[in-house]
Amino acid sequence: MIFSTKKEKKYSYVEAGEGHPLVLLHGLMGGLSNFDKMVDFFSKRGFKVYVPQLPIYDLPVLNTNLTTIAKYIIKFIESHIDGPVSIVGNSMGGHVGLILTLARPDLVKNLVLTGSSGLYERTFGDSFPRKNDRSYIRKKTEEVFYDPKVATEDLVDEVFAVVNDRMKGIKTVMLARSAIKHNMLNDLPKIVTPTCLIWGKQDNVTPPEVAEDMHKFIPNSDLFWIDHCGHAAMMEKPDEFNEILYSWIKDKV
Repeated sequence: MIFSTKKEKKYSYVEAGEGHPLVLLHGLMGGLSNFDKMVDFFSKRGFKVYVPQLPIYDLPVLNTNLTTIAKYIIKFIESHIDGPVSIVGNSMGGHVGLILTLARPDLVKNLVLTGSSGLYERTFGDSFPRKNDRSYIRKKTEEVFYDPKVATEDLVDEVFAVVNDRMKGIKTVMLARSAIKHNMLNDLPKIVTPTCLIWGKQDNVTPPEVAEDMHKFIPNSDLFWIDHCGHAAMMEKPDEFNEILYSWIKDKV
């Protein structure tokens, strides 16, 4: 299902359904379409789903970091949503969710992390070598998934366009570095919000030991595995992901 994007001066976001607010945060190389099946599923089951476009390429260079993005989402929640929300974050979006939950626990009823950065992740590195080599970009995009077929031509085109736009490339590298510097290990025990970890067993970007450590250090957390699945479980195994999350969250809202 294609959902229309609302555009305001400061925010672009998808909104669907009625009920408990569910805010979905995409990753560094992700976008609103990563959550299409989630929006469809949860908007029909008593949730009002919001998917804000993170301002990855819109921030001033000096403020291109995860803390600024977390503040942006805090302001979005305060201005658009009534009451505490449930956050679902993939990859960098999960990292933003962790920062946000620590800063404003009053705004977050539940936290859901899938392939979240915050402890350790494998990225493109400090730069984009061979950025004009589309076959290399395809290979790196395919590595995000267990099944390389999930990396469609459209998805590869999106990544290729980002890494070949000089300013977008610079900001992507800056945010990747920000994620590495902003290690959350010492902060995880302070998170008292109920937390659901849903992880692909074959995640090559944030490997299974990341999920195990998050589960170990976040006091009120549950960990679920999806087999034959990589870094973006909600894209690669959407039906299984949605059922796991729905079973976990339906009695917590």
